[in-house]
Amino acid sequence: MDKRLFLLDAMALIFRAYYALIRSPRITSQGKNTNAQFGFTNALLELINNRHPTHLAVCFDTQAPTERHTDFTDYKANRQEAPEDLLLAIPDIKRIIRGFNIPVVELDGYEADDVVGTLSKQAAAAGYEVFMVTPDKDYGQLVSEKIKIYKPGYQGGDIEILGPEEVCSKWNIRSVDQVIDMLGLMGDAVDNIPGIAGVGEKTASKLLNEYGTLENILANADSIKGALGEKVRNGKESAILSKKLATIITNVPVEFHEEDFRLKDWNREALKEIFTELEFKTVAKRILGEDIQVVTQANQSVQTDLFGNAFATPNNGAGKINSEKSDDSDSNSSHFVEKNIQNTPHQYELVEGSDAIEALIKLLSAEPEICFDTETTSLDANDAELVGLSFSVKPHTGYYVPCPSDQVKTKSILNQFNPLFRDLAKTWVGQNIKYDLLILKWYGYELSGKLFDTMLAHYVIEPEGKRGMDLLSAKYLGYETVPIEELIGKKGKNQGNMRDVELEKIKEYAAEDADITLQLKQKFVPLLESLEVKSVFEKVENPLVKVLTDMEYEGIKVDTEFLNDYSKELEREAKAAEERVYAAAGVRFNLASPKQLGEVLFEKLKLDPKAKKTKTGQYATGEDVLAKLAMQNPIVDDILAFRELTKLKSTYVDALPLMINRKTGRVHTSYAQAVAVTGRLSSNNPNLQNIPIRTERGKEIRKAFIPRNNEHILLSADYSQIELRIVAAISGDPNMCEAFRQGKDIHTATAAKVYGIDEADVTKDMRRKAKSVNFGIIYGQGAFGLADNLGISRTEAKEIIDNYKKEFSGITRYMDETVNFAKEHGYVQTLMGRKRWLRDINSSNFTVRGFAERNAINSPIQGSAADMIKLAMTSLHAAIKKAGLKSKMILQVHDELVFDARKDEVDQLKPLILECMQSALPLPNEVPVIAEVGQGTNWLEAH
Repeated sequence: MDKRLFLLDAMALIFRAYYALIRSPRITSQGKNTNAQFGFTNALLELINNRHPTHLAVCFDTQAPTERHTDFTDYKANRQEAPEDLLLAIPDIKRIIRGFNIPVVELDGYEADDVVGTLSKQAAAAGYEVFMVTPDKDYGQLVSEKIKIYKPGYQGGDIEILGPEEVCSKWNIRSVDQVIDMLGLMGDAVDNIPGIAGVGEKTASKLLNEYGTLENILANADSIKGALGEKVRNGKESAILSKKLATIITNVPVEFHEEDFRLKDWNREALKEIFTELEFKTVAKRILGEDIQVVTQANQSVQTDLFGNAFATPNNGAGKINSEKSDDSDSNSSHFVEKNIQNTPHQYELVEGSDAIEALIKLLSAEPEICFDTETTSLDANDAELVGLSFSVKPHTGYYVPCPSDQVKTKSILNQFNPLFRDLAKTWVGQNIKYDLLILKWYGYELSGKLFDTMLAHYVIEPEGKRGMDLLSAKYLGYETVPIEELIGKKGKNQGNMRDVELEKIKEYAAEDADITLQLKQKFVPLLESLEVKSVFEKVENPLVKVLTDMEYEGIKVDTEFLNDYSKELEREAKAAEERVYAAAGVRFNLASPKQLGEVLFEKLKLDPKAKKTKTGQYATGEDVLAKLAMQNPIVDDILAFRELTKLKSTYVDALPLMINRKTGRVHTSYAQAVAVTGRLSSNNPNLQNIPIRTERGKEIRKAFIPRNNEHILLSADYSQIELRIVAAISGDPNMCEAFRQGKDIHTATAAKVYGIDEADVTKDMRRKAKSVNFGIIYGQGAFGLADNLGISRTEAKEIIDNYKKEFSGITRYMDETVNFAKEHGYVQTLMGRKRWLRDINSSNFTVRGFAERNAINSPIQGSAADMIKLAMTSLHAAIKKAGLKSKMILQVHDELVFDARKDEVDQLKPLILECMQSALPLPNEVPVIAEVGQGTNWLEAH
């Protein structure tokens, strides 16, 4: 019988799981970070499903000190505090493990590796094949033919299984017994084991290959010559202690009981309970095969900082920024999402026929505010047909008007609604209402009144996380909406569309959407006020919806002939670069394979004897690695050229023609207004933000974007160094503000200050270095990062940064004051009042806290730049209409706007663009905002 025992080193895996998701944390509606719980659960499932263990246990450390701490008080003393979210996750993870009916093994006075070591030896003696699941190298000392290390893959990497041969190869030793000798000699920085000062891995390996054991090395210390002998003699006591500290104990008082460790049926109720609390809907569906009702909360519970000051946090939907209790009786309470369409009284009406529609219009006309939603045949608003309209003006009521496939009849229905649509006094409420506006626009109609987008309201209330209507409904209303899959089936090629759904079902679904959206609006209005983000919602986000609708509707013409020719040119150049690589390497291989490329560069050509390997054991061949090798061998330039050419061809040049709309012959990107935490717009299909601009070949792609006809020309307007201007303005640094006020080249002015010379004496190299500091400092770049960026020594980089901080002390002060403000209040904000909540700003873990501090410094800068261009777009949109111009604003990319301009309107349009952009958001300290406008027959020429 196959007997395979897997023993998990819990804390090592939990730390990995937590940090793997640190840049995109999973936060529940209660504001609880579930990175560790989610990552660990997935790792456990992957192990069970793919490795098929017969027996399994999870081993934990405890808080109690061990003999190692008694022997050496500094043992593990250099480890930073574990993140609070990670520590809070441990009880949940233990519940998950027990829910799978897997034993949790821990014992005061011993570490998890001691428990794993003891159980491994016992199980191997009982005939088991044992796998120690850990990334920890110290476990190598336990490995035998029956006991192996199972090292999980990290962030998409492959797993590694290490037996005696692999461990010896990794350490360059003859026997696994020598692992502890290695650690005794070289120490272990992770556990603060000292070893012998000045002895590293290579020296330790060399000594062991000569003398066999640590004890033998120490016995022969007098015969070891030179400085190394001196180090060994001086480090004798430290080495003996270090070996003892590194030795895993294998006689811990725990026992391997076969039946206790055997995999059994899961405790489904226990798993359901913990998954419900953690809001693991997808995991629960996958594991338990059933949907769960997630826990949510109606209002915000108040979180306090270390000094008892209350502040709002980013992930608990509401509340005033103080400790006053809300009037809502449900305040601070959690409850199950137990409401749904089946158990909640509602009145949803089907409205068919001209007379019934007129009666509905009369009812809606009497209301100042109408919630509106469309049902369509596609998610692509530029290619969808209208299936129906839904309305709600009062909670728990709704109306659904079906629209037939006969487009003439549908337009007739829309025509009845047109006077209502054109009523300027109405406010239209919707969830992602831009989609509905686009649908109407393709039919020739628009909503003239004001808008209130619940998705955008939630975006300024809580910028991080998801904001689909189903999730918001569960979180804020405790109500589970009818899932779309019930109507049209699961995603995939067999999914139907709303046209196929029976009328009664679609009526309930569509009216519910409008009803729930209206209820969400009523929840969000007081939150906008209490969190003090109403202004950014009303002035920046909401007005932009109609602007983006018009831009997406217009689209931009693409020159397919140019793209076809450029595709062939890129293919020829890529092939030539590929052949040059093969000629230089003296061998043909798969150039697109990082593994094969690494072997050629570092084993055959030996370009870098210190070449690093990735987690999967293959050589790192990323662009940063190759860029550093470019000076050594021309083959590297050809490799980089091949990569760039093939990526440009596949990702952009060949893909763009496939995105052309069949109705218009133009490309219509879709702008995501509520995704980037900083407030910036993003786009997809195509993603305009990613179209390359830094390389000559990449720039060429912009030639494909052209005016609609010969009577038009493209204008491109962008802000000049806007983020640096904002840094100067909000920091009030006198030197930087003055440089901008005088219209100086900011990087030259910075270099002159940093190097203490006249601006006329600044060289190109000095300017380059100053530019790197200007942009790097606000992203938290230190001497190490600057040195790496510029290819200079760390000493020179530190000197440049020190001089910079001295000459531009206002920027250093801004950084310090912003972090301190965030620590006190739990957020930072832009000039317009857009807030970024920083839940980890007071973490005792410096990695987690450092990440939050960098966000604190950068968010007001990036966010203010985002607010500025959004305000400019709204202003320009109105100004162009007011002037009666036929030119159109069609694209937004970062700090740039693109216009499809009539040639006879260019002279009138250019000053209008400059005026609106430069006056959109005046900066403090009289720092001028400068924009520039270019024109051309394609986007590249205009830019």
